[in-house]
Amino acid sequence: MGRLAALALMTSAVRAVRMIDTLMSSTGSWVGDACTLTRNGKMNDETTTIDALKGRIAAFNEQRDWGQYHSPRNLAMAISVEAAELLELYLWCSDDGPQPAVASRRERVSQEAADVAITLLNLCQHAGIDLAAAIEEKLEANAKKYPVDKARGQMLKHDEL
Repeated sequence: MGRLAALALMTSAVRAVRMIDTLMSSTGSWVGDACTLTRNGKMNDETTTIDALKGRIAAFNEQRDWGQYHSPRNLAMAISVEAAELLELYLWCSDDGPQPAVASRRERVSQEAADVAITLLNLCQHAGIDLAAAIEEKLEANAKKYPVDKARGQMLKHDEL
């Protein structure tokens, strides 16, 4: 490819990224980079990376100058608080009844789950944790502690198998 063709291609790419940035900024749906956008500009589990989520959370916090409060210790405590708020929505539910017991709480479950995830990703960002790598390592360790032939269908701890 010649220099002029390469320059034209790069200029077009930059223009496209700027158009996407402008469009997403005006709708409030910018998620970090064009690869994480869906047709309607919303994030979803299928197309949004952990890195994009961390970036969006970091930008949100930076705009509000909240980083000053986000030590790993404070964020670890905040995860517990947010998880308790999620758990509260299931308080007094029977195991065989609707979950949560009150239908109006369903939307709050999603909001509280998001709070837990946001706080966890924030902790990972501040503590330098690569969450995907940590999950992979943990699953490998758990596979050794809970081999399928012994653990399948069992509620026992690894040292009780």
